[in-house]
Amino acid sequence: QVQLVESGGGLVQAGGSLRLSCVASGGTFSRYAMGWFRQAPGKERDFVASINWSGGHIRYADSVKGRFTVSRDNAKNTVYLQMSSLKPEDTAVYYCAADRRSYSATTYDLNYDYWGQGTQVTVSS
Repeated sequence: QVQLVESGGGLVQAGGSLRLSCVASGGTFSRYAMGWFRQAPGKERDFVASINWSGGHIRYADSVKGRFTVSRDNAKNTVYLQMSSLKPEDTAVYYCAADRRSYSATTYDLNYDYWGQGTQVTVSS
């Protein structure tokens, strides 16, 4: 059983930056692909970014391409989401997730096996 804990959320002005972290425990981190998703109030959960076990395969949602960067440090059991040029529409609860198919960087939330509790990101205009 893998436990995921996100941190780094907060309140930021439009145009600002935040870095989210997600620390994994209870499993071999390098055996998992990782994803970031977000959910705004009243909306469905959306894919943001994903990264396979080695970092060699990365995907982004079109809405965040060029602004967000996903990375991982397998030695620290941590995946990051660097968010820049933030917009009010980026406001959401951000979740990290782990996929036992380590080679994958799927965009489909149903393919992920473990989820964190989420961290709130609020971007003011």
